Amino acid sequence: SVHDNGWGMFTTFLAYKLKEQGKQLVKIDKWFPSTKKCSCCGKEKEMPLSERVYKCSCGFVLDRDHNSAINIKNEGLHLLALS
Repeated sequence: SVHDNGWGMFTTFLAYKLKEQGKQLVKIDKWFPSTKKCSCCGKEKEMPLSERVYKCSCGFVLDRDHNSAINIKNEGLHLLALS
């Protein structure tokens, strides 16, 4: 679709610009459960979109988006380590 082509062009351009600066674009799987996974213990749980605070059974509590960002960062670092 047009939307997918636009996103593809954006990521291609971003990768090009990062390479110029000696950096690398790391893409994680679009199905990676970043909002469902505890960034502290790694346990996963279902979360409806209306729930804005992530509360894990291990006692970890954090804003849903902040928790997701930490998980995305950690997954990116993990993928970099594998390459």
